[in-house]
Amino acid sequence: MASIQQLTQQFIQQFGGEAAEIKAFHAPGRVNLIGEHTDYNGGYVFPAALTFGTTLLIRKRDDRQLGLATTNFPSSKSLAIDTIVYDEADDWMNYPKGIVYELQQKGITFSSGYDLLFHGEIPNGAGLSSSASIEVVTAYALLTMEGKPTDTVEIALLSQKSENEFNGVQCGIMDQFAVANGKKDHAILLMCDTLEYELVPFQSGAYKLVIGNTNKRRGLVDSAYNERRQQCEQAVVDLQAAFPELKLLGQINLEQFNANKHLIKDEVVRNRAQHVVEEIDRVLRSMDALKANDLATFGQYMNGSHDSLRDLYEVTGPELDAMVAAARQVPGVLGSRMTGAGFGGCTVSLVHEDSIERFKEEVGRQYTEATGLTPDFYVCSIGNGVEQLQ
Repeated sequence: MASIQQLTQQFIQQFGGEAAEIKAFHAPGRVNLIGEHTDYNGGYVFPAALTFGTTLLIRKRDDRQLGLATTNFPSSKSLAIDTIVYDEADDWMNYPKGIVYELQQKGITFSSGYDLLFHGEIPNGAGLSSSASIEVVTAYALLTMEGKPTDTVEIALLSQKSENEFNGVQCGIMDQFAVANGKKDHAILLMCDTLEYELVPFQSGAYKLVIGNTNKRRGLVDSAYNERRQQCEQAVVDLQAAFPELKLLGQINLEQFNANKHLIKDEVVRNRAQHVVEEIDRVLRSMDALKANDLATFGQYMNGSHDSLRDLYEVTGPELDAMVAAARQVPGVLGSRMTGAGFGGCTVSLVHEDSIERFKEEVGRQYTEATGLTPDFYVCSIGNGVEQLQ
C-alpha cells in the first residue's frame, strides 16, 4: 500500500505546486458476506467494507478546471468543471465526473476547480466494488472541501444515481451503501428497500476472510440476471392468489412460503423463489449466530447460501463451484460461498489464520487442475467506510 507521502510526491509530479494544501481521503472496497440475489426482491444483504480501496488526494485550483489522474494507469485529463458530459473514451474518469455532475444537479456550485489523484488498491474486475469506491470517495472529498454536510447515506444514494444515470449501469444500492457506511470489525445488515440498517459486530478472532478471485470473465451475468428477476416477479404473481397485497418475495417469511409454494406451478420459478425466501431467512439467522459469537454456525449458513445459489438459483457455474468445493476440503475453513452476481467473480471463505497458506496452495492447485485458470487470493480485514485521512 502506497503511503500518503509517496502519493503526495506523485501528486506534485502530476499537478505541480506545494504539498501544504493537499488533502487525503479513503473509501474501501466491499464484500457481501451473505444474502445474494435478495436485494431486488426486497430482502436483506449483509456486506462489509474492506480495509483496502481507493485513496484520493485532492487540492483546490485557481481556475475552473478539473484535473483527473490515477497512479494505476497513465491516463490523465483536464476539463472544465462547469460543463461535465459523459465520454466513453474517458473510461474510469467517468466515475468522478459523474459525481461532479450529480452534485451540480443537486444545486451545489463549486467555489473553484480541483486536482484529483486516485490510487486504487482494488483488483480490476474482481467484483469488490472499485467503481462505488471511486464514486463515494469523490463525493465525500468534494463536499468536505466545499464545507458542505457529508451525510453518508445521502452520499451513497448520490453515488448510485451517478452510476445509474451518468454511467448507465443499473446497480443496486448495496455497493455504495457499504462503501460509505462501513465500520471497522462490523458488517452491515441492510434492508435494500427501505435503507434501514444495523451495524453488526463481526468479531472473527483467529479467522480471516479470504477472497478468491476465479479470474473467470463473467459473460452471462446480464441476461441471466434479467431472467432471474422476471422469474421472481412471476413467483410473486402466482403467490398473490394467497397474498393479494404481495409486491416482492421479501415480504413473506419462510413459513408462509412453504405453506403456499404449491401455487407456483413452474418448478424452475418455484426454485428461484425458494432460494430468495430461504436466503433472507439465512441472513437473519446469521445475525443471531454472530451476536452469539458463533462463527461455526455462520460458516454453515455461508455454505448453505452457496449450495442454494448453485442448485436452486443456478448462478454459480463450474469455476465458482470448483473453488468452493476445494475450499471446503481445507481444515480450518468454516464456510465458503460465491459472492456477487455469479458466473465467475469471487468467492469469500472464513479461514483460520493458521490455515491460510495451506488454503492458498491447495485451493489454488485444485482450482487450476479443474478449470485451467489461475486464481488470486486476498486476505481481508473489515475496515471503515469513507473517511478523511489528512
